[in-house]
Amino acid sequence: MDLDAYSAAHRAEWDRLAELGSQRRLSGAQSDELIERYQAGATQLSAIKTTAGSTVQGDRLSVALSRARLRFTGAGANVVSQIPRFFVLQLPAALYRLRWLTLAVALVTFVVAGLYAVWVSEDPQVLANIGSDAQLQKLVNEDFVNYYSENPAASFTRQVWTNNAWIAAQCIAFGIVGVYVPYIVLQNAQNVGITAAVMFAYGKGDVFFLYIAPHGMLELTAIFVAAAGGLRIFWAWIAPGPRTRGQALAEDARALSTVAIGLMFVLLVSGVIEGFVTPAPWPWPVKIGIGAVALLAFLAYMVVVGGRAVRAGETGDLEEFDAGSTRIYAA
Repeated sequence: MDLDAYSAAHRAEWDRLAELGSQRRLSGAQSDELIERYQAGATQLSAIKTTAGSTVQGDRLSVALSRARLRFTGAGANVVSQIPRFFVLQLPAALYRLRWLTLAVALVTFVVAGLYAVWVSEDPQVLANIGSDAQLQKLVNEDFVNYYSENPAASFTRQVWTNNAWIAAQCIAFGIVGVYVPYIVLQNAQNVGITAAVMFAYGKGDVFFLYIAPHGMLELTAIFVAAAGGLRIFWAWIAPGPRTRGQALAEDARALSTVAIGLMFVLLVSGVIEGFVTPAPWPWPVKIGIGAVALLAFLAYMVVVGGRAVRAGETGDLEEFDAGSTRIYAA
């Protein structure tokens, strides 16, 4: 191939392609012409690269083709520009949709934890099966309190944050199987109930609540929300309503996956409270007050901001263009 001759023969076509690709508005005829010029230009670029490799003429044509492609395919939204929409609309809307299911999970957890606590505290044999008297004394008088201060606050915060964030992500990711979320809820309630029973049995019930309350209010609520999200995804698969099963599962899974991302930040806050506030030598009303303020701020975000976003038409799902086609049509 004589590259110079080839370029001269098609230069007018390439100039027209570049011109159409740089125009702000295109008529219907110009749009059709742009696609035709793009298809021809792509073939010509392939011929140039096959015979001559990387060339100045080929690079210029490639730039013109890239600009033209953006005119009829669109450019992806800038990630940074999506952050405000995520926190103001998508995330609160997804949280708002889980408000009643979150409350149901919380009630179930507290009821089960209370039943375990009553069962363990009223049956000495059950309490003895948990551990010997010396082991339980050590747990009550040393281990329970020392747990919050035996490691540096920063590393302890990182540990509890990553652990809780991983549990929350698993609840949402594995919610579709149906049994994982109830298992996590039951296990969590069992641990809380048994620990409370042991602390109360040795006269340390006040210590249990004082050390749990500052961070536990927000931390447990975040886990309840994650469990509710997993159950919602499972229910979308079981009872899709007027949507197809695949469509319902895709829409709710996309929308509620935003909850997993949002809960990472919520659990980071609870981790900071657990690592820096709970073991701090401050008055307990101050420490519990900090936890209460954090919880109220999250609930306001979930209910007030989320309710406003839902009334504006948000569901937490991606926009239609980003979500892609929901049905397959035959031409």
